[in-house]
Amino acid sequence: MTDKKVVRVESEDKPERGSEWAPTEGANAQATKLRVIAFVLWLLAIAAELYLIFGVLLSGRPVTTAVMVILIVGLVIIAALAIGGSMLWKKANRLDPARKSETVKFFVQNQLGALMTLLAFLPLIVVILLDKDLSKGQKALAGGIGIVLALVATFLGADFNPPSVEQYTQEQNSVIDAVGEDHVYWTKQGEVFHICAEASDLQRESRDNTIYEGTVADAHAAGKERLTLKVDQELKQCGLEPANAPAPSTTG
Repeated sequence: MTDKKVVRVESEDKPERGSEWAPTEGANAQATKLRVIAFVLWLLAIAAELYLIFGVLLSGRPVTTAVMVILIVGLVIIAALAIGGSMLWKKANRLDPARKSETVKFFVQNQLGALMTLLAFLPLIVVILLDKDLSKGQKALAGGIGIVLALVATFLGADFNPPSVEQYTQEQNSVIDAVGEDHVYWTKQGEVFHICAEASDLQRESRDNTIYEGTVADAHAAGKERLTLKVDQELKQCGLEPANAPAPSTTG
């Protein structure tokens, strides 16, 4: 028995094995909010890009030190806005992921941060490198900074291990197979969720002496990335037998 405080998260009806995972209403609403904010940040990044192109580089003004400062600061601002939008977008995708079976949508939804970052940088970098009013040194400085920032922001915007509805459904089924129902445990500090409150990893993660319990959907809504990889170990620690294990023989 755990000595931690266990807090039950309000859940919708628990799904049965074989049913497709679906986000909670709260997670869906939060994902929508995050995506709206992400788009606002990306649009601001593109607006800053357009200002630097038409309001600075193509304005016909002499390229003074002040103009170069504005250009470089603008590049940094674009990177910050693009990265901020990408981080929020990826967080939303973990709350409400796409289906891997829908290949095009899955790719676009998960790599949109990288695509929007390229849109916010590439035209500007091309204009910088082709601008006749910039000296070679100015092109090298501004272009180099722009390329580095674009690469960093694009890398951070890409999702190399995106979640999917299929992944969450598999986790949901694995939990039901293990304990007989869609019921898991997690902490604020941990990145994964567990199948019983007595699991040693869960106890170590709980720095505030609080453990939360709910469905797989609740755990993902709380920001937990996946089911622990130590299901068999936790079953033993908690004295549980897999719910779908064959009944022991009563003969011989």
